[in-house]
Amino acid sequence: KLRVSEPSNAYDFGQVINAVIANKDKAACADLLTITDPKKLPVLLSNKIEGEILLIFIQSLEHYIAGKDPGLAYQHLFYLSKAERFKVVLALLSKNEKEEVQQLFDLLSESQSDQYSLEDLDSLKKVYEL
Repeated sequence: KLRVSEPSNAYDFGQVINAVIANKDKAACADLLTITDPKKLPVLLSNKIEGEILLIFIQSLEHYIAGKDPGLAYQHLFYLSKAERFKVVLALLSKNEKEEVQQLFDLLSESQSDQYSLEDLDSLKKVYEL
């Protein structure tokens, strides 16, 4: 398992993401997302977001984070949508990949959190074109 520490800049973040993707290590990705302030995501991702990155984030949030901390999962989804090139990457997702994103939103709508309301979730779903 990859050991993950909080990246201090976009370059370090990119290096960790590349390692996570190379190893398809969703648990390490979840560790990275747990220690990374969601507000910093757009800056850390810079213009480097790709479908592969979006998907492993979604899968990690769904399988490791949403059940324990739905508020954190919501925050990451929210700030992920603020990343440069987000709309481009979203447009390129396949039907199956979109279904994975929908599953995460379904999970969050079944969970309670003081971080978001169902209205917040619905408006974020629109941003993700669901």
